[in-house]
Amino acid sequence: MKNKIWFVLFFASQSVGLYAQSVATSPYSIYGLGSLFETDFGPISALGSSGIALPTTSFINNLNPASLGFIGKHSFFFDTGLKGTETNYKSENSSEKRNNFQFSHIAIAFPLNSKSGVSASLKPYSSASYVISNFQLPISNSNEFYNLDAASYGGLNTFDLSYGYKIQKGITFGLTTSFYFGSITNNKDFTIANSITNINKKSFYSGMRVTLGNQIKIDSTFNIGLTLKIPSQITGSKTQSVTTINDTETQYIEDNVASNVDNYYLPFEFGVGLSKSFHKNFNLTLDYEKSLWKNTNQNSVYGEYKNQDKFALGLSYLKKEQSFYYLDKIRYYSGFNYDTGFLSINNKNVNNMRFSLGVGIPIESTKSALNINYSYGIKGTVGNQLVKENYHMIGINLSLEAIWFVKRKYD
Repeated sequence: MKNKIWFVLFFASQSVGLYAQSVATSPYSIYGLGSLFETDFGPISALGSSGIALPTTSFINNLNPASLGFIGKHSFFFDTGLKGTETNYKSENSSEKRNNFQFSHIAIAFPLNSKSGVSASLKPYSSASYVISNFQLPISNSNEFYNLDAASYGGLNTFDLSYGYKIQKGITFGLTTSFYFGSITNNKDFTIANSITNINKKSFYSGMRVTLGNQIKIDSTFNIGLTLKIPSQITGSKTQSVTTINDTETQYIEDNVASNVDNYYLPFEFGVGLSKSFHKNFNLTLDYEKSLWKNTNQNSVYGEYKNQDKFALGLSYLKKEQSFYYLDKIRYYSGFNYDTGFLSINNKNVNNMRFSLGVGIPIESTKSALNINYSYGIKGTVGNQLVKENYHMIGINLSLEAIWFVKRKYD
């Protein structure tokens, strides 16, 4: 048991250390608050990010707070993970390969009594990381151009508090309160002839959002889940410095001038999920989510917000949970996810599609598991000034269960 505790502490410390360093390298992180980060607990990533109808019985389900109403009376869950991604970027004129390794999340969950449970988690929400070098832009009412060099880093994080309650046998409701916080730093150099104008801006963001959830256990093999995310806004402020440099002098036009930035609006979202077990060994999960980004009435300099549809499908297999043979207790996962995207650039949606595989390797005699998953995905397309991303992603996720508050039968 002591070795297990030290392993947990080491894994958690490495995750928190990587937390501040997690960055996305997608060129689409230039939009809004950056690329939105897909965070999945337990085996959910291997299931194609499906699981709205799955109860919290063997891992923390971050897709639906109502799942906490099914948590075991004496269970305490700890969950954390890391992700590594290799991405090939291709445009009409060039291609590039990048690698990225980043923190995924850290979370705990435990019951309050036999009918309710709570969880707390910390995870990235978005990442704005990009570099633009020597990009030529036309000068209005002129045949000349100016050069743009730009870089950005930072993003938003969320701290979630969730509560789930079983109102009667097989029916639960849940609530998640998400707190958003973070900052994004942008640095731009505009070069015209022998003059360089530098704009350095640091923006700070914060906000809160509520998610409601429901799960219904129809019978021992069939569950239904529902989630509703309430519209909210992320408020921001900034400090900005502007400097112009030429052959003869340096002018400080602004020096850390504070002001507000446009609010960022999160849309109303709803999701529905099904979970069905069959042949005693298989479980099928199917989710659909709709995000009404168009109703937020916010503009992007580089594109237009569109309503978003997500489809997720997952299949798991377990030969025998109670078995003397270790290999019988390994879980196998596969999944598919299709996302229409919420941004349209030159009338072309930036969609995303991925396939996933994974295994859940049991640890000791509890429901603890080391989940390892692999995904292959395609985002965007070539043409229309878009970039196509082909990516390979490996996730390592540690889901641990401890049994608390149980009296010993023997001293």
